[in-house]
Amino acid sequence: MKLSIELKRFSDRIGHDFADPEVLVRAVTHASMSSPTRPDNQRLEFLGDRVLGLVMCEALLSADPAASEGQLAPRFNALVRKETCAAVAREIGLGEVLKLGRSEMMTGGRRKEALLGDAMEAVIAAVYLDGGFEPARALIQRLWGDRIAAVEQDARDPKTSLQEWAQARKLPPPSYTETGRSGPDHAPVFTIEVRLASGEHETASAASKRQAEQLAARALLDRMETS
Repeated sequence: MKLSIELKRFSDRIGHDFADPEVLVRAVTHASMSSPTRPDNQRLEFLGDRVLGLVMCEALLSADPAASEGQLAPRFNALVRKETCAAVAREIGLGEVLKLGRSEMMTGGRRKEALLGDAMEAVIAAVYLDGGFEPARALIQRLWGDRIAAVEQDARDPKTSLQEWAQARKLPPPSYTETGRSGPDHAPVFTIEVRLASGEHETASAASKRQAEQLAARALLDRMETS
């Protein structure tokens, strides 16, 4: 089996030459496109999640030998969460090569956070099955790159941190309001405003309300902490 031109370019982008091209094809095949002769990537996603987790555990322990389990857990969660996997997937153009059924394509599947995150885990598993643990670890370290070094900042949940900031100043919890929605129905962009009882506020936009809330909270927290 030979890879299509698009998948060959994708394998070049991630820096792995597949000895078994079929495993990469399976990694980019969504359940909406599966058939008895075309398995989807769900089992690979399950495996890739574990490989990613092991690599991140190793990286965190190596980066900070003195860190406690309580310090390591939020860092780990920040590195392996679906949003992070989806962000990496976007950087390498994974959405462009996904094999999706017509209904999934019509509803913006190539941009969906969960779908991209799952596919990223499946690609990790494909590299692991094709080349072993070392190539998979090298891939993860290369693609996650600076995220590992910057994880202490990323590990802070902005909504929780902003609420704690407000409570420490005897203010009510921040309020979050959807102030806008744009884009097509299959790929909406939400705009969220976060506001403190003292009047300070910030807005942010993202493909999900949760992400927009997080971004708005982080922007307001950064402004309040530096003012």
